Amino acid sequence: MRVGVLIKQVPLVESATLGPDGRLRREGMESEINAYCRRAISQGVDLARQSGGTCTVFTLGPPQAEDALREAVAWGADEGVLLTDPAFAGSDTLATARALRAALELVGPFDLILAGRNSVDADTGQVGPEVAELLGLPFLAGVKAMAVTAGTVVARLELDDGWADAEVDLPAVVSCAERLCPPAKVDPEGRAAVDPARIRRLHAAALGPGPWGQAGSPTRVSGVRTLLVARPGLVLDGPLADQVAQATSLLRDAGALGVIGAPPDAEGDMVPDGWGRGEKVVAVLVERDRPQVARQLLGAAARLAHAVNGQVTAIAEVGSLDATAVGAWGGDQLVVVAGVAAEEDLACAAAEWVTDTVPWAVLAPGTLWGREVAARLAARLGAGLTGDAVEVAVDDGRLLCWKPAFGGQLVAAITSSSATQMATVRPGMLPTLRPRPVRPVAATERTVRPAGRVRLLGRGRDDDLDDLAIADVVVGVGAGVEPAEYDRVQPLVDVLGAAWAATRKVTDQGWQPRSRQIGLTGRSLAPRLYVAIGLSGTFNHLVGVRGAGKILAINCDPAAKVFAATDIGIVGDWREVVPLLVERIAHEGRADARA
Repeated sequence: MRVGVLIKQVPLVESATLGPDGRLRREGMESEINAYCRRAISQGVDLARQSGGTCTVFTLGPPQAEDALREAVAWGADEGVLLTDPAFAGSDTLATARALRAALELVGPFDLILAGRNSVDADTGQVGPEVAELLGLPFLAGVKAMAVTAGTVVARLELDDGWADAEVDLPAVVSCAERLCPPAKVDPEGRAAVDPARIRRLHAAALGPGPWGQAGSPTRVSGVRTLLVARPGLVLDGPLADQVAQATSLLRDAGALGVIGAPPDAEGDMVPDGWGRGEKVVAVLVERDRPQVARQLLGAAARLAHAVNGQVTAIAEVGSLDATAVGAWGGDQLVVVAGVAAEEDLACAAAEWVTDTVPWAVLAPGTLWGREVAARLAARLGAGLTGDAVEVAVDDGRLLCWKPAFGGQLVAAITSSSATQMATVRPGMLPTLRPRPVRPVAATERTVRPAGRVRLLGRGRDDDLDDLAIADVVVGVGAGVEPAEYDRVQPLVDVLGAAWAATRKVTDQGWQPRSRQIGLTGRSLAPRLYVAIGLSGTFNHLVGVRGAGKILAINCDPAAKVFAATDIGIVGDWREVVPLLVERIAHEGRADARA
């Protein structure tokens, strides 16, 4: 079996610094192989050995990216292929996918192509499914266990809040989850020992006329703003009751506690009442069984449509969204798609609708499902796709998307030059608007013939993605809180109306679902308040709550690393602190009720 592996180098986020212009300093910045891509290398080498085949690793980048290929070869890959040329500069995900497609066809054919689930510096998850679409191949996303037998891949997929078992026949493209296998890692000495002849370089001319790089990229970075949050790191001392009283008072004064017990949807803006005023259309791709995510996207789409004097169309599978809800949440029309069996089927139906309608913009959820559907759609259309946006707006009549980069240290403004502009939006980052008065919404139906290439064998859900995505308050636990003690934390979660979250160590041991993992290879949140209990405070975890309004940490060690990245620190045993916090916050809630 011939295995191709696509990898990316990412900057060491800890070493990222910004210049006076707010842009990232790239000179002298260290980089490494993306964490998920390390799993792809390891899995590719193992499959090649088991089948008596070969493993070839590809990357696109400057000449120094050769070091990443040396590491892959030192781990056991047969050769590395470096796509390097000044013509590739400025490549967005679609231009990158097109270059990789051309290289795969030139060097291949390959039976199986592996890629990382997403990149930790940009979190788009687009290149894998875009390559699959350009090659006309089936795609499996987030594989955490797999076997290849008689030309068929049988895999377990790690979904956003659950799992699925599926199979595809080769050739196919697969993206690798972090828990698939141990990562490929080789020290500098091992990398230096690799024979240079095992690294092949491909220039743009070898891949065809292009266009490549920025010329072939339908998206542009139009600005950058810093998201660095300077937290005071106030570490309290004295009797625990006094620390708790002071911490609660500071959080209340800062508005971090909100109004305890306030009903949902009691405040906030209402969905704009546009009701199909103009010809510009903002479409929303709706994922089944995620009503809260759909509601947020439809509300955002209604705001965009209001700004461009347009209308909103929801595109959903049969039975996944009620027309009444579509109207209340911001939609003006509903397109129902029958015959969908996999993500590629909805992408096919959406591509036909977009070709007929040419909407002004298409929004999709930044979930595993949304990333594949949107990436396939963008590859088919040649459309600009911004991945993992946290804010969408209209600027000079065009869609402007803000997306985080480099561990959330900054956000970049992305615009698209294509007729239809696209974005996947991170769940929980947009406001949930109050529903508008319900009016009839016209529904039309389209039927797609399922490709039948991805065969779903079973699926299950072990969590609710919406729960954490929409939480105003989050309580995160580390390995210092064992599962048997979770019931001692639950009263704090209840009194705050909070959602549970966890560190990677916790989810690795199965104490909390994978969907609750916060950090560089987990989820990023921006709650009003984050409470950290029993965790050390590693960069990889806390980067996931960089956008939190306030962070409260509880730790026995006054010199604990976590305090340096928080607003307020309580020094003490969490088992003693939590009951005091619960009583104090409950007292604040009673005061709110009397007021």
